[in-house]
Amino acid sequence: MEQNIIYQLLGENLVGYAVAAIIIILFITVYALAAILTELKVSAWMQRRVGPWRNTYHGIGQPLIEVIKLLQKEDTTPARADKLLYNVAPFVVFMGTLMAFCVLPIGEIFVPSSINVGLYYAFAVSAFGVVGIIIGGWSSHNKYSLLGGMRAAAQMVSYEIPISICLLSIAALTSSLDMSTIVHSQDGWFWNWNFLGGSGGVAKIWLIPFTLALFLMYIIASLAETNRTPFDLPEGESELVAGYGTEYSGMKYAMFYLAEYANMFVVSALVTVMFLGGWNSPFGDFLNQPYLQPLWFIGKAMGMVIFQIIVRWTVPRLRIDQLMHISWKVLVPCGLVCFFAVALYAMWN
Repeated sequence: MEQNIIYQLLGENLVGYAVAAIIIILFITVYALAAILTELKVSAWMQRRVGPWRNTYHGIGQPLIEVIKLLQKEDTTPARADKLLYNVAPFVVFMGTLMAFCVLPIGEIFVPSSINVGLYYAFAVSAFGVVGIIIGGWSSHNKYSLLGGMRAAAQMVSYEIPISICLLSIAALTSSLDMSTIVHSQDGWFWNWNFLGGSGGVAKIWLIPFTLALFLMYIIASLAETNRTPFDLPEGESELVAGYGTEYSGMKYAMFYLAEYANMFVVSALVTVMFLGGWNSPFGDFLNQPYLQPLWFIGKAMGMVIFQIIVRWTVPRLRIDQLMHISWKVLVPCGLVCFFAVALYAMWN
């Protein structure tokens, strides 16, 4: 494997890691603005509206204008809030997402930090987002915020189990938790990708229904992990005003907003790594040069982000009992069946 280009240019030292972190933050910022614009345009198209149009050419500068507006707003703190936890919560939410970006293999030579348990590292640090939401909801001293935080806790406990089952299944199929290794196991044409059973010849055909089910399960659970419709009960505007974010304004509210969209990319990137071939071209070696691989990876991840946006504007919000039913009575049993099928296949091969 060609050496990681980040190490080639910057070296393995504190300066190199600092520059890599700055690059990641800049990427998150640009991506978040693009994702917000996409959401505004897609929702307008689905509702037969024009959407943002007046500010800048065809409204493409609208997200940046909204961010500038948020940054100019007064940064308030409720009198009865726990001020330390209230102010820390937005940064805890964002830092969890930022830490997950550090192990995403954008390309064969574009891996910020390659560790042999990268898949579970990304899964673990993403839980910081829910911890921050719980802290923000409790510290605000607002009943709506507290309810939003408690809903987020219940949702996290419920949906991290099917997510972990999906991760274990892919680890069993590829015999690795290293994300670069998982991507390399899907080298070749698109029928070698894990959602179609991975690379394994004719013997894998009976495995395809199980891996495809795991793929769909992870997509459903990831919507709950990012608090997106139909699993946006922690916010629940029609019931809880703005949920855990009710008392937040200005920069701190923008941090919650940025973390939500960044987390959407993280779960989409994990789908890309585990099921969609990562940086690999769908056409084998065609257009799969090292400097084109980031385009394939980001394109696949953005496709999943757009899918999440479309789902938001298509389906209604679930009730809390329906949310629990889907996790404990549908996803967990189905996930265990798929896991045992994948594990048996891996053991026999």
